[in-house]
Amino acid sequence: LLAPAARQPQYGGRAAPDYAEVHRELKRPGVTLTLLWEEYQAANAGQPIYRYSQFAERYREYVATLRRSMRQVHRAGEKLFVDYAGDTVPYGRVGERAQIFVAVLGASNYTFACATPRQTLDDWVDALVRALEYVDGVPGLIVPDNARALIADPDRYEPRASATISDLASHYGTAVLPARPYRPRDKAKVEVAVQIVERWILARLRNRSFDTLAAVDGAVVDLLENLNRRPFKRLPGSRVSQYADLDRPALKPLPVGRYELARYSAARVNIDYHVVVAEHLYSVPHALVHQTVEIRATHRTVEVLHKGRRVAAHPRSFVRYGYTTEPAHLPAAHRAHLEWSPERLIRWGESHGTACAEVIRRILDTRLHPEHGYRACLGLLALERRHGAARLEAACARALALGSARYRTVADILKNRQEALPLPGETAWSAPEHAHLRGPKYYQ
Repeated sequence: LLAPAARQPQYGGRAAPDYAEVHRELKRPGVTLTLLWEEYQAANAGQPIYRYSQFAERYREYVATLRRSMRQVHRAGEKLFVDYAGDTVPYGRVGERAQIFVAVLGASNYTFACATPRQTLDDWVDALVRALEYVDGVPGLIVPDNARALIADPDRYEPRASATISDLASHYGTAVLPARPYRPRDKAKVEVAVQIVERWILARLRNRSFDTLAAVDGAVVDLLENLNRRPFKRLPGSRVSQYADLDRPALKPLPVGRYELARYSAARVNIDYHVVVAEHLYSVPHALVHQTVEIRATHRTVEVLHKGRRVAAHPRSFVRYGYTTEPAHLPAAHRAHLEWSPERLIRWGESHGTACAEVIRRILDTRLHPEHGYRACLGLLALERRHGAARLEAACARALALGSARYRTVADILKNRQEALPLPGETAWSAPEHAHLRGPKYYQ
C-alpha cells in the first residue's frame, strides 16, 4: 500500500500516426521529427494523442522494421550515390565485358544505370554526366567510392578529388565527397541499388547475347523504367512517385551546356614561349618563359592557367609538331628576349662551322615567326653536347646536301652514324683491279 508497483501506461484509443508518411516527410529539407509531431498534434485536436516521447519511440520502432540500408535519413536533393556493379555483361568478341554504372538518389531511391567499356576516368565522367541528365537536376553532393580514377588523395579526413572531377563538380555547381575508406555503410544506399540492378536488370539479360556495347547499354536503359516504377513493399509509392514528390523539386537545375571532359597537366614554358600539348605547341605570354603553368585541355580548347588565372586560350589542334600562336603573345617587333635571339643562335652555329650556321638560318627562315624555330635550334645544341662539334658539322653538311635542313634529319644522321658517308654526287667507292672481278660491262 505504501509503495505500489508502477503501472504500465495505457495508450489505447490514441490517434495512430502514419509513420510511413512521417518517414517520407523527414527526407524533405528542414523537416524535423518535432515539427511532424506538432502537425500530428494539430491534426488530431480534441482526441487522445501520443506525447512527443512516445511519438518518437514508436517511430524508431517503425524504422527498425525497414531494411537496414534505409535507416539513414536522406534529405531530398542532397546526395547522389554512384558506384559500379560487380557483375559485368559479355558482348562482341570473347573477353569483352561491359561495366555497369549505377547511380541512386538518396531520398527517393530513383535509380540510373548504364553500360561503359571500362572504369577509366573517361567512362566515369561520361556516366556521371548521363546520370545527372537522367535525374534532370544537380544534387548537393555526389558520393562515390575511392576509385583511383576519381580520387587523387583518399585521405580519411581531407579527401581530394582529381582535377578533372573537381572541374566537373564546379561546372555543375556541386561537390564530390567520397565515402570513407573501408566504410561501406557510408554508401549503403548505392550498395543496395547495385544489388537491385543486378537482380532486376542484369539477371534478365543473362541469357541474351549482344554484339556491341551500345546494345548492352540500350537493354539496360530499357529496363530502368520498369525498375523505377515498381511499387515499394514497405513504403507507399514507387521510385518514380517518390522522385517526383521529393528529389525533383529539391534538385538544382542543370547548367545550359553539357560538361566536356577536361584533362589537366603541368608544363614549363620554353624559351619560345610555347607549351606542348599532345605534340602540338601553343603560345603563352612571353613574360612567362621558364615558368610552370597548368594546362586544361578539352577536345575543342586548350587553356593555360598560371597561379589559378587563365593567361591563354586556343582552339585545340591535333597537327603534330604544329604551332598555334597568338600574335599578342609575341615580344614587340620580335625583339630578343633575355636569353636567346636569332642572331645569337646563328653566331653559335658559325662557331661550329658554316654548315651548322646555314641549317640554323634555314630553320629560322622557314618559320612564320623566328621564335618558332628556337626549340629546333636548341635541339642542335643538345646534339653538339652529345655527339661533339665535329660530328654535328658533318651531319649538318649532309642534311644540307640532302635538301632537308631540319633538326630531325640531323638527329637521324647522327643516330645512324651516317655523317661520315660520302655526300650525294661523290664516288662512293672504287673497284680494285682483279682477274676474278667482273665490271658492269660484263652484264650488258
